Amino acid sequence: MFKKILLFLMLITLPRLFAQENITNIQKENSSMDSINDITVLDMNNKQVKLSDYHGKVLMIVNVASECGYTKQYAGLQEVYEKYNSQGFEILAFPCNDFGGQEPGTNEQIQNFCSSKFGVTFKLFDKIKVLGEDKSPLYERLTNNSVTEKGDVKWNFEKFLISKNGKIVKRFRTKVEPTSDEVITAIERELKK
Repeated sequence: MFKKILLFLMLITLPRLFAQENITNIQKENSSMDSINDITVLDMNNKQVKLSDYHGKVLMIVNVASECGYTKQYAGLQEVYEKYNSQGFEILAFPCNDFGGQEPGTNEQIQNFCSSKFGVTFKLFDKIKVLGEDKSPLYERLTNNSVTEKGDVKWNFEKFLISKNGKIVKRFRTKVEPTSDEVITAIERELKK
């Protein structure tokens, strides 16, 4: 009788243990899928930058272009950067030519344009692809995670907010100005954590 009870308990318990292990594995997979810490990118000088080096900083990642109707958002991005940088906020800007060929310049031309026209002092990175088969690993993660809306970037100046521990927190479409209450509230919330 004892063996039957033991066998019965094992039959009930084992599936639960396997189910719990599967849930834990899915949570771990989603956790890495929602973080940018394992990604390395190139800066404008072709140097590798580990995004984990920004641990402890709140980040805004944005795909930018110099010849876009939204290019004026550089001014708003710079304003937000100046206001919050001393509190641990960084903007990582990735030039992109995927939308209407609106970023045709070289890295040097882009850098010169941004600094002379908008006084940009936040970090600019190497030009990347945010669409298609050559999509950068960073944008693959930003557009396919369990936190924000999934799907391709639709235009230039789409913004992603990243927590101090490298987790993707929020996604703001192009039309959302960097100085909007929605963006500022989200930045301040993350800086307080």
